Amino acid sequence: MSATPILEVEDLSVHYQVKRGVVHAAEGVSYRLEKGQSLGVVGESGSGKSTVATALLGLLPPNASVTAAKLEVNGQSLLGADEKRFNQVRWKEAAMVFQKSMGCLSPVHRIREQFTDVVAVHQPNLPRDQAVARAAELLASVHLPATVLNAYPHELSGGMTQRVMIALSLVHNPELLILDEATTALDVITQGQILEEVTRLKGEFGLTTMVITHDMSVVAATCDRVAVMYAGHVMEVGPVRETIKAPRHPYTALLTKAFPKLHGERSRILGIPGSLPDLVDPPAGCVFAPRCPRAVQECHHERPAVFRVGDGHYAACRLLAGEGGEPVARVC
Repeated sequence: MSATPILEVEDLSVHYQVKRGVVHAAEGVSYRLEKGQSLGVVGESGSGKSTVATALLGLLPPNASVTAAKLEVNGQSLLGADEKRFNQVRWKEAAMVFQKSMGCLSPVHRIREQFTDVVAVHQPNLPRDQAVARAAELLASVHLPATVLNAYPHELSGGMTQRVMIALSLVHNPELLILDEATTALDVITQGQILEEVTRLKGEFGLTTMVITHDMSVVAATCDRVAVMYAGHVMEVGPVRETIKAPRHPYTALLTKAFPKLHGERSRILGIPGSLPDLVDPPAGCVFAPRCPRAVQECHHERPAVFRVGDGHYAACRLLAGEGGEPVARVC
């Protein structure tokens, strides 16, 4: 591993203050991302995937509180960073492609103006014609013609607006690119095209990427490591192929059965019975215990231990104690 990872998160917790109490949106999240790697963060809706990502860029609402032992981008700590510091990081060091791209673009401005506004964030003195040329160059990199610059968002298809968002995110050559459900609401063919674009751009621009999704097949197609989240907790982290083929956490195993196989023998797609717990009053033990088919009595009362189950492969499940796992401090 490199001496300085692009992203390092240790024991990150995010809480929201609401009328009913405190929502435990993320608890003790830890992972690191080396230069050139692609980390998939996967889990059901409400598992805390997007909350963690927005916390990295200081984009949480005012009722959120963030604590962490470490939160670093390129070796620079963002703990306690103010808005000015986060503004220096956004777009330039780390950029994000949000889900629902149509809602992220201004409906009353042409694509041209939206590009020049983003350029001005870090290069306010760059001549407008150079900013427009940069925009056209980036649109070409995602296979869109320069004529798109004259269009309004509503004149573009879903796939085109998503490509525009990806191009916008690359304006200032960030090292870290976070894609939050970047293929949601797209048809299967367009989704495949976008995933191919992301993979190509990763190599072309030397990107380190975090892909947030509920779809394990997206992770399998684009990532080399995966972090599985459930109810604000990281359940398992490991190499993609190893984790999908031989999951060590019961939740991961159930997730892999909930999406269709693209190759090999066909099998029945199985849903996971039950629903996410109330994060204002989460379970006392393992958060997945109420839905886990392998849960024993202790799982409902004790927080799970964390075990190293392979090279760079970790899982938080007490059952691994009897399966050769090596106890460690945290999933990372």
